Amino acid sequence: MADTHVTIEPSILYLGTPVVLISTQNEDGSANLAPMSSAWWLGWRCMLGLQTASKTPQNMIRTGQCVLNLASARQADAVDRLARLTGTREIPALKQKLGYSYEPNKFEAAGLTPLTSQTVAAPRALECPIQLEAVVAARHDLMEDDPQVAGLISAFEVRITRVHVDPGLLMDGHRNRIDPAKWQPLIMNFQKLYGVSNTEVVPSRLAQIDEQDYRMPDLDRARHEALEPTR
Repeated sequence: MADTHVTIEPSILYLGTPVVLISTQNEDGSANLAPMSSAWWLGWRCMLGLQTASKTPQNMIRTGQCVLNLASARQADAVDRLARLTGTREIPALKQKLGYSYEPNKFEAAGLTPLTSQTVAAPRALECPIQLEAVVAARHDLMEDDPQVAGLISAFEVRITRVHVDPGLLMDGHRNRIDPAKWQPLIMNFQKLYGVSNTEVVPSRLAQIDEQDYRMPDLDRARHEALEPTR
């Protein structure tokens, strides 16, 4: 079979990842909310790729906490309303170039409702079907081998401390399993928003493995965590 691929140089490689609305707590106790899509999960950990100087990562560095609110297609309008808004009063040069504007009231701007979390100070977004409370476990600076962009991007490793799910997403007969046919995440695909199908393409041999076999110690650790009382 002949190779018909062509070699190209796209400016970005956003090949399709779930949209996450990250909520964090500002210095004055108010909430910040920012959309992002450079995220992936393993066990009860998540890696988040963020522009280091932005408000969200700065809040995460300062507080060590955040909430990952996962959007479905129903929250697409709310996600889009947050696009090109920043919680940083003095807008960085790059974001000025990209047309960002300052907005301190992100929940209100998005039309979303803040909801008290159980283990972190940052609020959850009520309308999002899945909400993951998390603490920062580590920060890794990316692209340090290139002096032109060193320090610009960081990857944050966060550990999940609570999982809140719309009960309509649960697999029938299971208290702790999300049904992939019911959960349809909002996807960012080359800067555009897409939904996903609920039709399984082929039966998965991987799905024959019991989810319990993937259980990690982080899950038991999270059970004993609670939000420290304000002093």
